[in-house]
Amino acid sequence: MTPHGLVFTMNDTQIREGLHKKLLKRHHICKDTLVVNELGLRHGTNRADIVVINGNLVGYEIKSDKDSLHRLKEQVPAYTSVFDWSSVVVGTRHKTVIESLVPDNWGVIVSYQGPRGGVHFETLRVARRNQAVDPFAIAQLLWRDEAVAILAEKDVPARVLRQCRSVLYKHLVEMLSLSELQSRVRAFLKNRRNWRHPAQPFQDGGLCRPTAKL
Repeated sequence: MTPHGLVFTMNDTQIREGLHKKLLKRHHICKDTLVVNELGLRHGTNRADIVVINGNLVGYEIKSDKDSLHRLKEQVPAYTSVFDWSSVVVGTRHKTVIESLVPDNWGVIVSYQGPRGGVHFETLRVARRNQAVDPFAIAQLLWRDEAVAILAEKDVPARVLRQCRSVLYKHLVEMLSLSELQSRVRAFLKNRRNWRHPAQPFQDGGLCRPTAKL
């Protein structure tokens, strides 16, 4: 139920647009922050609906009134492996059960539509910092040539730089501190220029370069 006692069904597009226009507005206007839709995690096995990239990686998962909550079981570990802060944004249909389905450190936000059609948000639980990120999963956010560029700076032999991505990620995790790895990954993500247009994310959530020139 909304604060007015009325129920209005919310779909993914309405919630997403509302998040960008209202809750994430300040991030969109910050020159040191990038907001993107549909970031692939763990090489595309999962996707984050909206990601804020600044001094942290912040993920938002959207579950509208029309969505099932079944996939949360596999999505939660993917988010936890990468994001410093995570929140789930749900329609009113899921309000009574959602807090029990995500970790205690996740933020929980309920979206509802007012009588005049406006999208509103109610915070049920404020997100807290995640202490269980996985360095390898963070390294997986890099394209192969980005991983090579970092390792080349560390004077890694050329024969190693020709290895498959999983080997490169393993070397990154071994050679860089967690904070340095996170910082380098965020920098590369911010420099993927066409991600500055949230409505047109890269194919495969940014895991592959676009085929057409920008």
